[in-house]
Amino acid sequence: MKTSNKDIKIDFKHHQAAHCENGVTSNLLKYHNINLSEAMVFGLGSGLFFSYMPFIKLNGLPVISFRPWPGMIFNRVTKRLGVNIARFKFKDPASSMKALDDNLERGIPTGCLVGVYHLTYFPQPFRFHFNAHNIVVTGRENGEYIISDPIMEDIEHLTYKDLQRVRYAKGTYPPKGRMYHIESLPANYDLKEAIIKGIKKTSKDMLNIPVPLFGVKGIRYLARRLRKWPKKLGPKKASLYLGQMVRMLEEIGTGGAGFRFIYAAFLQESARELNQPWLEEVSVEMTDAGDKWREFALIAGRIFKNRTGATESYNAAADVLMDIADREKKIFMRLKQINS
Repeated sequence: MKTSNKDIKIDFKHHQAAHCENGVTSNLLKYHNINLSEAMVFGLGSGLFFSYMPFIKLNGLPVISFRPWPGMIFNRVTKRLGVNIARFKFKDPASSMKALDDNLERGIPTGCLVGVYHLTYFPQPFRFHFNAHNIVVTGRENGEYIISDPIMEDIEHLTYKDLQRVRYAKGTYPPKGRMYHIESLPANYDLKEAIIKGIKKTSKDMLNIPVPLFGVKGIRYLARRLRKWPKKLGPKKASLYLGQMVRMLEEIGTGGAGFRFIYAAFLQESARELNQPWLEEVSVEMTDAGDKWREFALIAGRIFKNRTGATESYNAAADVLMDIADREKKIFMRLKQINS
């Protein structure tokens, strides 16, 4: 059952970001006067990762991700800063909308997990079945909800029906009405300690997970599989698998090359915060790794579109992945040595 339709406008500043969870986290913290950049949020939340999970399918194709599980960046950042949060999910859509309305009545900007496909303000070419998108609902006006979606330039709006629909999108990792907000803040926080914990966690995840589907080992594993795709899967299916990689790398909210650039910016900020100039050098190395991911995406895209030249093949793409694995191993071997 719908609650009151009276207008509510929370004084929430919308800031555009490169990635939704980074942006939502940064914007919610800024609302509570903790002013951290998107890059700093991403690094504190150990947001850079790699996983290849052929046993999980998105649109019938294996999932490749360049970030941890949705929600973990927000959880890690708030935990490392000592910020208390509240999280909810609901079986019943009407109950989830009432809980959201109750929050708005109390003046609480509220993060929501939604599916992208039915977001009416998204241009049609950018709608796809991806259920790990984050937005902040900041009020109601003229019978519609006010939406701060950090990947959009300006504030957007959704009707009750449309917001409920995207909160209960079907498919892989359904959002199930998940919502969250900040409950209370610490008297103070230690940013330097949080930075070090964030870097150590990212380094551990990229180097030390024993299962060969994650981190640097996962990149190498995927490279070896990639070489076999044309023969094992056939040209058509191999092309679809490669196209999925490009979408995950460049389009879907799992990041890829762009996440390497954001992490490089985090290392630059951290070099100043910690007074450890060597992190500037690692930042440059991380930017170079991001450039190699872009190179891979370019080769893979041409293969997918059947526009290859003499130097572009599945083997050439796999060679780039192996080079990336070598580069990122060296980067995180350096970073894991960080201390206060």
